[in-house]
Amino acid sequence: MTAEVRHSEETSELDRGPHSRERERLCVATRTVRPVDDLIRFVVGPDGEAVPDVKGKLPGRGVWVTGTHAALEDAIKRKIFARGFKREVRLPPDLAARTERLLQTATLDALAMTAKAGLVAAGYAKAAAALERTEAVGLIHAADAAPDGVRKLAAIIRRADKPVPVIDFLTSAQLDLALGRPNVVHAALLAGPASDTFLSRSRRLERYRASGEDDRGNQAGKGAAH
Repeated sequence: MTAEVRHSEETSELDRGPHSRERERLCVATRTVRPVDDLIRFVVGPDGEAVPDVKGKLPGRGVWVTGTHAALEDAIKRKIFARGFKREVRLPPDLAARTERLLQTATLDALAMTAKAGLVAAGYAKAAAALERTEAVGLIHAADAAPDGVRKLAAIIRRADKPVPVIDFLTSAQLDLALGRPNVVHAALLAGPASDTFLSRSRRLERYRASGEDDRGNQAGKGAAH
């Protein structure tokens, strides 16, 4: 395949289906080409409704939107989906919230698979040991974790001089459900494909949520100003 043909496919609004191998796609909202990991795919369901395909596996041709709350809201507001799909598309009123829920579910599913693969050291002591041995490729704190435990684990990371990504936006209840054990507050991820998948999905969810929180914060600020 020539570079010219690849460029044409990457800058087309519609993809060739869930099994296409492109690593970059055109965002229909911002009109920029981005890595697929930075985008969210949407397809049209049998009822003509736009459906978030957060795992990139749903059948049919799809369009891609930058994976932020702001970009999705912009695409909805400007009725970009109909143009991208070249047909009428029904947009559910909670599409942005539904997309966040699906991203969260995909992230928790990936964490559950990581645990089944034996790549989660759950509990403060096991997480600390994995960090001290520099075996951890990620560290999870429950969103409601006590600051003292967070500080102690951060100190171990500094001493080991091996930075690891920290995921701290999932609640203890969500971690309990995903890991199949109670009272999970801290956990370390060990190296393996399942951990890589979880970290990738958690980054997507965090990026989407951060955008949405910024938007809500701006709206609250505008309301307060009035």
